[in-house]
Amino acid sequence: MALLRSLHVFLSLLLLFFNHALAVGLTFNIVSLGAKSDGKIDVSSVLQIAWAKACDSSKPTTIYVPKGIFYVRSVSFNGPCKNNAITLLIDGTLVASSNIQVLARTKFWLEFNHINGLSIVGGVIDGQGTALWDCKRSGKSCPNGARSLQINDTKNVNIWGLSSINSQMFNIVVDGCQNVHMTGVSVSSAGDSPNTDGIHVQQSSNVTILNSNIGTGDDCISIGPGTSNLWIENITCGPGHGISIGSLGKRAEEDGVHNVTVISSTFTGTQNGVRIKSWGRPSNGFATKVHFQRIIMDNVKNPIIIDENYCPHHKNCPGQASGVKVSDVTYEDIKGTSATEIAINFDCSPINHCTRLSLKDIKLTYENQIAQASCKNAEGIASGVVEPSSCLA
Repeated sequence: MALLRSLHVFLSLLLLFFNHALAVGLTFNIVSLGAKSDGKIDVSSVLQIAWAKACDSSKPTTIYVPKGIFYVRSVSFNGPCKNNAITLLIDGTLVASSNIQVLARTKFWLEFNHINGLSIVGGVIDGQGTALWDCKRSGKSCPNGARSLQINDTKNVNIWGLSSINSQMFNIVVDGCQNVHMTGVSVSSAGDSPNTDGIHVQQSSNVTILNSNIGTGDDCISIGPGTSNLWIENITCGPGHGISIGSLGKRAEEDGVHNVTVISSTFTGTQNGVRIKSWGRPSNGFATKVHFQRIIMDNVKNPIIIDENYCPHHKNCPGQASGVKVSDVTYEDIKGTSATEIAINFDCSPINHCTRLSLKDIKLTYENQIAQASCKNAEGIASGVVEPSSCLA
């Protein structure tokens, strides 16, 4: 399965570069269109001009950002377009304003909407979020902040070799999309930067995230309601809060999460490893057919955790039983060290027990001793060598 998935992504990347090759005659260099690479003059309008030309073309087209630093106040790229192969090729750096008020009235810094056939290749996007993080840490009244890259209602997306740094909030968000492939993505935000999820996926299907390095102040990858057929492989996570399904159960009526695979990944010094989290309130949400395999934990506080009483900061907690159903979750070949005594923690709903959980070939230690496991309302089986010993009912 992994080999087939890798082959599929390789062929997708070949298609990406093939489309780019076709687009050489229709390349719009933003400097040729008037953009200045001084990091001070706003190039948003130039990017809009380039996008209008690319979107109106019936042939594959490239928008080229050459080397240099380009200041972007904010920009939305909207479809549908006349072609299905637009590439944003970045050799330089796009930077947001360091003034926290500039993006105070928008949720997104760079936004793509209603497109079929989008590639984002290379380069750096710098959200300049440090000032906003400092404001939030101080307890002052601050803007919520903007997500750096938001992709909505878009099909057939390739993101390759992109670096996102210092995002005000979430770095990369995929919402309502189909057939998305990310490879070689790098995310870097401070370990204490608030709400700076590396990659967030929701209401999307057939998404692949490969060979990426993510360090941030929140989840390295977060998986929201309505996500299906998500494949995550060869991720290096840390600092951060791990790879999380959820939080789920925010709403009484909510789409579920199913068919999620996380394999061959490493967590270093993170708050969590592989996590499923839901609010303690009524909901028809669910998470099912989830597979975690070949995972290395290095000094992780909660290597394996299901938390159905999720309530960050322990303020205004609903305090009810979670309606979210968690089932058919497999943990296989997970090894390494826990930073806390309890390395496996299944805290499931008293009205919807976690069912059909599977532990196979687990070895997690704490201070050179076998760690411990804790289970509440968790049912399943264990096989192979499982350390700590399974507590599943």
